[in-house]
Amino acid sequence: MLGPQRNLCKDFYAKVSLHMPDGKTNAARRRAPVTPEALKAFAHPLRMALFTELVQRGPATASQLARTLGESSGQTSYHLRQLERHGFVEDDPRHSGGRERWWRPIGFALSEMALFTNPDTAAPAMEIVQQAIAERAAALTSWMEDFDPAAEAPGQLSATTIELSEAETEQLGAELTAVIERWTDHTRDRTPPPGARRFRVYADVLPVPGRPRS
Repeated sequence: MLGPQRNLCKDFYAKVSLHMPDGKTNAARRRAPVTPEALKAFAHPLRMALFTELVQRGPATASQLARTLGESSGQTSYHLRQLERHGFVEDDPRHSGGRERWWRPIGFALSEMALFTNPDTAAPAMEIVQQAIAERAAALTSWMEDFDPAAEAPGQLSATTIELSEAETEQLGAELTAVIERWTDHTRDRTPPPGARRFRVYADVLPVPGRPRS
């Protein structure tokens, strides 16, 4: 499994954007390169599981995450603090002043190709990409298992294939990201309107495997 994914990362501007932040401070942090130290800290099974759970369910406490993941609250608290130290999670402002801290994720991008070519960071970088792919597959499978046409909420599952130059590929990715960021900023800290549900939004631009360039 590592082989095809490693080739994809060599040929393509690899970007993992798991959750979009809001505000000038967080946006600046997300755009800053992920350091090798932070990358290695994130690529820990429990830390990636904690981050994924926060992305999927929304803000949560260490105790809530511990019950969901079958861990002790001491373990989840420790690893959440490590994620905070490296800029991957933060306090949720809508749950301040309580006895327990509420955490929410901060998005990041793996846009430095050196992370995939440097022997010190290649393994954790690939682990994060594999985790992102696994999360997508699990979310889509879960949606399909619960699919009920009579009660299904609006949504979209689509794919298309087009021929693009390298510059056009980067432009398309930037435009898709900008739309998602705009909606993320719009909904980030608001009180959800009646009937609102949590939706996962995926935007992947990938080269077709095994196809030669035109």
